[in-house]
Amino acid sequence: MDVQNSLADGILHIELTNPPVNILSVAKHFVSRLVEAIGEGLTSSHVETLILSGAGGNFCAGADIKDFEGNLERLDQIRNLMNMVESADKPIIAAIDGFCLGGGLELALAAHYRVATQASQIGFPEISLGLLPGAGGTQRAPRVMGARQALALMLSGKPISPDEALDAGLIDHVVEGDIVSQARKLAKSSKFRDVRRSCDLPPPADLENALSTTSTDGTSTLARHHIVDCVRHIAQSSFQDGLRHEAELFAELMQTTGSRALRHGFFGRRIVNQIPGLAETKPQHISTVSVIGGGLMGTGIAIAILNAGLEVNLVEPRVDGREQAESTIRKAIMRDVDKGRIDAAGADARFARLTMAETIAEAAQADLFIEAVFEDLEVKERVFREIDRHAPAHAILGSNTSTLDLNTIASFTQRPERVVGLHFFSPANIMRLLEIVRGDQTSPEVLQSAMSFAKAIRKTGVVAGVCDGFIGNRIFEEYLRQAWFLLEEGAFPDQLDSALENFGFAMGPCRVMDLAGQNIGWKIRKRRALEQPDRPYSKVPDLICEQGRFGQKTGKGMYLYPDGRTPEVDPEVTQTIIAESERLGIARRAIPDCEIVERCVLAMINEGAKILEEGIAYRPVDIDVVYLDGYGFPAERGGPMFHADTIGIGQIISSMNRYQEGRHGWAWGPANLLEELAAAGRTFADLNLEGEKAGE
Repeated sequence: MDVQNSLADGILHIELTNPPVNILSVAKHFVSRLVEAIGEGLTSSHVETLILSGAGGNFCAGADIKDFEGNLERLDQIRNLMNMVESADKPIIAAIDGFCLGGGLELALAAHYRVATQASQIGFPEISLGLLPGAGGTQRAPRVMGARQALALMLSGKPISPDEALDAGLIDHVVEGDIVSQARKLAKSSKFRDVRRSCDLPPPADLENALSTTSTDGTSTLARHHIVDCVRHIAQSSFQDGLRHEAELFAELMQTTGSRALRHGFFGRRIVNQIPGLAETKPQHISTVSVIGGGLMGTGIAIAILNAGLEVNLVEPRVDGREQAESTIRKAIMRDVDKGRIDAAGADARFARLTMAETIAEAAQADLFIEAVFEDLEVKERVFREIDRHAPAHAILGSNTSTLDLNTIASFTQRPERVVGLHFFSPANIMRLLEIVRGDQTSPEVLQSAMSFAKAIRKTGVVAGVCDGFIGNRIFEEYLRQAWFLLEEGAFPDQLDSALENFGFAMGPCRVMDLAGQNIGWKIRKRRALEQPDRPYSKVPDLICEQGRFGQKTGKGMYLYPDGRTPEVDPEVTQTIIAESERLGIARRAIPDCEIVERCVLAMINEGAKILEEGIAYRPVDIDVVYLDGYGFPAERGGPMFHADTIGIGQIISSMNRYQEGRHGWAWGPANLLEELAAAGRTFADLNLEGEKAGE
C-alpha cells in the first residue's frame, strides 16, 4: 500500500496503490499519504499538471466504510482531500480505468478533468448500503452532469459505462490504450490547461424538473429520501452549505439499523470466504465441469457455469431430456443477447463450451462433477458409484443435495475426501447462494476449491456442516413449522404471506412453496415424520398435496393460479384449513400480523443458534448471508442473527418462554447458546468478531 509519484515534462503522475481496488483507507494512512503527495505537487515549481490514476487496472473503488463505523470524524479527512483537489491552482486530471465507484468517483469529480478507458465502471453504489455519497458527490455530480442523470446514478446504485458517462458530461474523453499515456497527451493540449472546478458551476438547469419527477413515496428508503433532499439543497443554499447538509445526513444514515444491516450483509459476503484453518490451502484449478442431470436444476447449474466461461458436459440419459435441456440453455443464452448483456460472438462461445452427453462415461474428462438428480438417496447412490468408476483421480465430486446426509453419499465412493456438497438454489443461474457442505472426510483442498469455484461462477459460497437440511433448509423447516401451525390456529395463506412480506421477505411461505412445488416439501415431511416423530407438523400442507395441488406448475396449490403466475385466494383451501382446525378441536382466533412475524422469525433465530452450537455454521454471519442470498430475508434487517441482536437476546428468550406456555410449547425451548449469550450480556455480533479473527 503506497502512493507512487513520477515527474516528467512538468506532469506529476500520482498513482494510488492500495490493492486490490485502491480504496481510500483512512485508518491505514493511505489518504494522508495521498494528501501529502498532492500537496507536494501543488507547491513544486517543477509541476504544471497532476494526473491521478490507480494501480492494478482500477482507479478507486471508494472509501473503506469500516473506517467510519464508530468514528465518523475520519470521513472528514476524505472530504478534506476532495476539497484540496478541487481548490488546487494547477490542473488535476483523473485518469480512470476499471472501478471508479463511490468515493473514487467523488475524487474524480473533485478533479478538474476526467478521462476514462472503455474498461471503466463509473457509479455511486452507496444506496445499496443504505447511505448516500458522503464526500461531495450529491453536490458535485448534479452540477457536472445535470440533476436528472445524477439522481438516476445515485438512486440506482448501478455503474454506467464510459460512453454513457461521456454523453452525460461526467467525463471529458474516452480513450484507448494506456490511460496514463493518453492523459499525459491530453494534459499538453490547450483544453486541459485551465483549472475547472465543479463547485463553481451553477445549479443544474433541470433541477426543478428532475426533483418533481423523482419519486420519494411511502415505499422509498430513508437513503433515497436523503439523496433527493441533498440535491434539492443545491437550489436552496451555497455549495459549502450543501456539503455540510450532505455530511449531516450521511452521519444520520450511518447510525440507522437499515444501513447497519446492509453493511453487515456487504461485509458478511467477504467474511464467509474466510474458512478457519484454510488460509494457506491452495484451491484446485477447475476448467471443465460435468453436470449429471438435465432437469430444471441441472440446466440452471449448467447455464451458471457457462456464463462464467467454463466448459460444461451435461449428462442426461433420456433423448427428450437432452433435447429439452439444450433448448432451455440456448433460450437462456439468447435472452442475454436480446437484453444486450452479451453479443452474438459471446453467445456462440457459450454454445461451443457446452457438450451434451448420454452417459457419465462420455463426460469423464472433467475437474468437477456435480450430481443434480432427484432428491432420493437410492438414485444418488447409483449416480455416485458411476461417477466414482469414471472420474479421474484429481476430480472433485459434488452433490447438489439439499437435505440428505453428505457423509452417506460420500461413502458410495472410494474417495470420500474428494466429495463435497454443492447445494445450488433454484433458479441456479440466478440465485446468488451456493451452500458448500463439508463432509466429515472432505479434504481442505476440496473445500477451498469449492469456495474458489463459487467465486468463479459469481456465487456467494457459504460453508455448512452435515445435518438434515444443512444451514438453510434446516432453519426453513422451523419457519414453515410455525407458519403451518398458524394456519391451524386461525390464519389463512393470504394473511400469512402478507404479514411476512410486509416485514420484508421477498415472498411469504405459502407463495414460496407454491413456486418451489408443494410436493417437494411433502416428500421431505414424509421422511421426517418417520425420523422425527416427536416433532410433528401441521397436516394442512399435506392435505393440500393430497388434493393434487402442487403449486404454480399444476395451476393450484395454497392459491389458485388462473394465469399460471398470479396467486388468487381459493375458497376450497380456506375450507380445507377450517375443517382441519375443527378436526383438531382448535377454536380458530384472529391472529395479529405481529404474532405471525414474531413466531416465524423467532423460530429461525432459535434454530440458527442451535446450528452455531453444533458447529454446523462457523459464524452467525454465515447464517445471515445464507438467508439474505438464498431465502429472500429482508436485506435491511441483516439476516436472522443480526435481527436477533436488534431485538435483544433477552427479549427473544422472554417471548419464547411465553410461547412455551401455549400450544406446541415443545417447539419453544431456547437454544443453550441464546441463554449463554443473555447471561453473559453478549451478542451474535461478538461471535462474528471472534469468528472473523479465527478465519484470518
